[in-house]
Amino acid sequence: MDEPDNCWIAATAAALLTAEYENVPIEALTRRRPGLALETAYRIQAATVARHVAAGARVVGHKAGATSQAIQEQAGVDEPDSGVLLDDMVMHTGSTVHRSVLMQPRVEAELAFRLGSDLSGPGVALDEARAAVKEVFLALEVIDTRFTDWQITIADSIADNASCARVVTGPKVPLNPDMDLAAEPLVVSVNGTAVATGEGRAILGDPLRVLIWLAGRLHRFGEGLRAGQLVLAGAVHASLPLEAGSTVRARSPHLPPVELHVR
Repeated sequence: MDEPDNCWIAATAAALLTAEYENVPIEALTRRRPGLALETAYRIQAATVARHVAAGARVVGHKAGATSQAIQEQAGVDEPDSGVLLDDMVMHTGSTVHRSVLMQPRVEAELAFRLGSDLSGPGVALDEARAAVKEVFLALEVIDTRFTDWQITIADSIADNASCARVVTGPKVPLNPDMDLAAEPLVVSVNGTAVATGEGRAILGDPLRVLIWLAGRLHRFGEGLRAGQLVLAGAVHASLPLEAGSTVRARSPHLPPVELHVR
């Protein structure tokens, strides 16, 4: 890519960071540059992450997005995307987030992993992916957009770090050999009322397949998944609006619940 495009990538990353810090959204990138290549969008994402890291943040994992049909239909996309998790985005269950610091937040319940060993390269087998997982847990991902509305393309989402704003982690438990994550049903409630459900199989047929997809995608950039990192597999249901004064809770039969309070 020539120098003007490199300059545009740097300027776009700076604009996204400014939108986040000032809580003032900007116009979607693809409205100004239709046909924005996904590779370029990932370069913008990398540039924003690099600026966060330079300011003191630490990479603690990755998220996959649009891995279920429900989210793909809601977002109007036909393939997954991924983003980077930073330490200052991660909150423990029972935490409180202030609605005023977010723009257009929505929330998703997900299955998530903590890796016990590295995982990289194309062609990772399902049993290899499972063996790399040390712990599994429920998570609530708060997605947000730094653009003026949610009418965005997958390229816009990728550039915006896959729309990831916060991650609430539930208690982690070992991934036992007999645990069938594809069959694990999740129930999401808001203020005590169940509002969404979904099974692990909604995620690429088996949420562990997200690790295979991510390992392959990162390999193309000379990277991989690392031991100790967190990985969000994606929502099992369509995202829900996140409103002030609400408590969001996700539960499942074999994993401890996770909860978020919104003020």
